[in-house]
Amino acid sequence: MEIDNALLKTPLLRRIAPYTVGGYRRLRSVIDGDGALPARVKALYVAVAATTRHYPELARRELTRGRGLGLTFDEASSAAIVLSSVRGEGAALEYVALLESVYPGQTGGAAEERQIDVAPGDAEKNFLAYFGSMPPSLGRLIDLVPTGADAYYLLREGTINGTPLGPKYSELMLVAVIAAEYNPLASVHIKAARRVGASEAEIAETLLCTVATSGLSAWVAGVAAMDAP
Repeated sequence: MEIDNALLKTPLLRRIAPYTVGGYRRLRSVIDGDGALPARVKALYVAVAATTRHYPELARRELTRGRGLGLTFDEASSAAIVLSSVRGEGAALEYVALLESVYPGQTGGAAEERQIDVAPGDAEKNFLAYFGSMPPSLGRLIDLVPTGADAYYLLREGTINGTPLGPKYSELMLVAVIAAEYNPLASVHIKAARRVGASEAEIAETLLCTVATSGLSAWVAGVAAMDAP
């Protein structure tokens, strides 16, 4: 079956790079088809990684492809939550604009902000439950800027447990975003993904999605994160 991919259709590469085209065709067969992960979810992961790498056309193409595979607006909107915490305002707003272009008319409307209360000690309990022990960076945050620690807790909790995708796919999305930048901190979310039921094959397919945005080095860095103690 012909894979509809812009790189594979490039006349120059077809003419001068048969190994590259052959390898990329095989990579896209993993990304584009159902495997350990559903194809629609992998399309979303590529779109989110492409957003963090500032490749808007690739991001739009992949999100559009995901919609064609049955990716719902609610599922796709999960990335706006994830990016808000893991890559900040710019990336989140860029993704919301992309979401509106692919799912027009669904990102707006009136909505009241809900007040979320944080009791003393809630942030510390959440960090200990998630990480097992207190990371030094978060311990410092609790000591120095308690309101910042509460903010971190709410952002982290929303990213993992507050998305329509659920904890496993949300953790794997975090893996995709972080691994796409060759960042060893992907190991934190690989471990967390395992705790909520992700298989090694699901983690591997997530990392292969990042090759589409970041090249083969993303796989190498991702496997190092998989094997981190």
